[in-house]
Amino acid sequence: MTYYRSRNARMEESKDAGGGNFYDRVYTAERPELFFKATAHRVVGPQKPVRIRRDAAWTVPEPELTLVINAHGQIVGYTIGNDMSSRDIEGENPLYLPQAKVYDGSCALGPSILMTDRPPHPNTKIEMQIRRSGMVTFSGSTTLSEIKRDFKTLVEYLYREMTFPDGCFLMTGTGIVPPDSFTLQSKDEVRITIEPIGTLVNHVA
Repeated sequence: MTYYRSRNARMEESKDAGGGNFYDRVYTAERPELFFKATAHRVVGPQKPVRIRRDAAWTVPEPELTLVINAHGQIVGYTIGNDMSSRDIEGENPLYLPQAKVYDGSCALGPSILMTDRPPHPNTKIEMQIRRSGMVTFSGSTTLSEIKRDFKTLVEYLYREMTFPDGCFLMTGTGIVPPDSFTLQSKDEVRITIEPIGTLVNHVA
């Protein structure tokens, strides 16, 4: 819940389950929502296939600036993340979030790591295109200025009672949400661009 657009989408998808108010309260709370996304073997790199859960009917990619954090809790770089999400499962009940978010092929990272101790400029743009049969079926963009949470605060909460001997990647949330009528299909191509990191490209298995 770091972007207002994501807050609205989560409230809408879960309103029938009575969970809409949860997301509004998290968005305005001091404590951020942090959740586990993937172990290494569930993550794919550039040009590798991401997956849709077989028991999901509504799946979308979520393009996210991703922090590269060392074992000491210091941000040492940035990359691009694709947080694949089963919106129908999450919307049915917020307690189903782990199943909506965590499964094999549910996360992609890349195409490179920008090693720097300087945070990206607030005007940095995040862009996403989804192509189907060579045609663009969805495109959207946002900027880092739309993020409500400070990166250092997110890291502080994550490392507050957790250790990461090898460091970790922290995905910072999405401000790009396709319309409710859209769902990914097999063979779709997802392209996420954040300059100067590059473009992360993955096909759907």
